[in-house]
Amino acid sequence: MASTPATALVLHGAKDLRIEKRSVPAPSDGEVQVAIQATGICGSDLHYYGHGRNGDFVVREPMCLGHESAGTVTAVGPGVSSLKVGDRVALEVGLPCRKCALCQTGRYNICKKMQFRTDMCHVLPASVNDAAGALVEPLAVTLHAIRRSHPPTADEVAAAKAAGEGTSALVFGAGAIGLLTASALAVSQNFSSIVVADIDASRLKIADSLGLGFKTTLIPRDPSNPPPAKDAPHAEQTAWALETAQRTASTLTEAANSIDSNEVTGFSRVYDCTGVPACVQAGIYASSPGGVVVQIGMGNPIQTVPVGAAALREVDLIGTFRYDGHSYPAAIELLASGKLASTVEKTVTHRLPLEEGERAFTLAGKGIDEQGHPVVKVIIEGPRETANL
Repeated sequence: MASTPATALVLHGAKDLRIEKRSVPAPSDGEVQVAIQATGICGSDLHYYGHGRNGDFVVREPMCLGHESAGTVTAVGPGVSSLKVGDRVALEVGLPCRKCALCQTGRYNICKKMQFRTDMCHVLPASVNDAAGALVEPLAVTLHAIRRSHPPTADEVAAAKAAGEGTSALVFGAGAIGLLTASALAVSQNFSSIVVADIDASRLKIADSLGLGFKTTLIPRDPSNPPPAKDAPHAEQTAWALETAQRTASTLTEAANSIDSNEVTGFSRVYDCTGVPACVQAGIYASSPGGVVVQIGMGNPIQTVPVGAAALREVDLIGTFRYDGHSYPAAIELLASGKLASTVEKTVTHRLPLEEGERAFTLAGKGIDEQGHPVVKVIIEGPRETANL
């Protein structure tokens, strides 16, 4: 089989994107070739674009960004029986060793020998369009985090209700991951109420428009209590931050009580989709005794965290990384159910062709478009007849 010509959007360095023609070799044994039709831009892509690196990973040679992708199989290599030409697929990026104990138990997302390339393709049903297919990856992240949090069962919610207590969930951040998290909680879990908090009123307006029963709350800023100067002693800055976090926690608990028919003294589960230290701190204070704080957002590697406040009330702090082996099939099933139709439609705020890749990255980085509308998820759409790799 001959190689296939393809159009690609290639990053050569910080803010250096170029449209290029590439020759894609025919698939080898066990491989398939996929024409990418939709790719979502995520935070790691923005780091590579803006800085030429993402943490310790530095762009050393031209590379194609994007791992939230869906497309159509255009060729299959020898030995492939599970896919055929014409199948629409969501790409799961990541190549684990498949041999270590973590891989053998389904936790290949934290395999020590993980390499990042496309290894698995999941067939999409006709009811899941290309844009939704590009959201399979971030939704898988969300569902993995929810599973890791061990949300309350129906019996546990009933027991709490019998005692006059609410089982409320708190989601920090109304970006793509936050909206997907809150939506998945609303349609698949048993919480008596869900609060979505953010500092951006326009994004909270999108959350309100989904019609899934969230209580949205603008995280308060107190102009009468400004933060200390940057050169103030660390102890002073820490004291201010933790005091502010406690006040924020009280405000968010009040929001839950405004919609919950039972008393909410703290959140059963907190999902931080921001990585912002202030949200992590407030999440610990806002948790109920025995609650769980799940860190989904990738933020500061070193944070000041009130561990004592967590320990005294047995609040569990759980980290998440990507998704496990259950998450992609579960994400596709949930999207196919139609329960997240409005979330998909309103989370994908901007869709641009490959030729406007530069503008797509600019919009995603600014968070607001030329007309002042909020930018949540930007999807780049590729030409259907080629494999954009």
